[in-house]
Amino acid sequence: MSDPEPANSEPLVSIAEGKHMRLVRRGRWEYAERRVASGAVVIIAVTREQNLILIEQFRVPVGKRVIELPAGLVGDLEEIADEDGADAAGRELMEETGYQAKSVKLLTRGPISAGFGNEMIALYRATGVKKVAAGGGVEGENIVIHEVPLASVTTWLKRKARAGILIDPKIYAGLFFAQ
Repeated sequence: MSDPEPANSEPLVSIAEGKHMRLVRRGRWEYAERRVASGAVVIIAVTREQNLILIEQFRVPVGKRVIELPAGLVGDLEEIADEDGADAAGRELMEETGYQAKSVKLLTRGPISAGFGNEMIALYRATGVKKVAAGGGVEGENIVIHEVPLASVTTWLKRKARAGILIDPKIYAGLFFAQ
């Protein structure tokens, strides 16, 4: 079945613009775009003890705490505008969790929400991870780090969800690659 409206032939119209995002219209589609980052990375990091590294933080758009895989933007600051995804994944893992990886490998890449925005995410597997710093994020972030045994992570996530914490579904994609 083909798309009844080839929207990419329509002109792009800016509806609203902020420091980091803008809302645009192309044809009848309204969607969000990042203004400066070239994409996002999500990191699947498993310790030698077979613990999955997860983070928890309050997310303003949903008004709740969310359990997530470590993640972040690629090239979102002027001094790192030309960084590649693997470098961004290593940097974000360190900033958010305090873990350093010996190796970071691209697993897959695709749209995070194809009907909402044009942002692409890439899932990376971090291996040889070692805790070398406190983590917790950069200024303005208040990230809690969790090391959860792979064998019991789904039970742990269900318990957190019952407590009212939101669970980012990308974790389940990460579990596919972590096994």
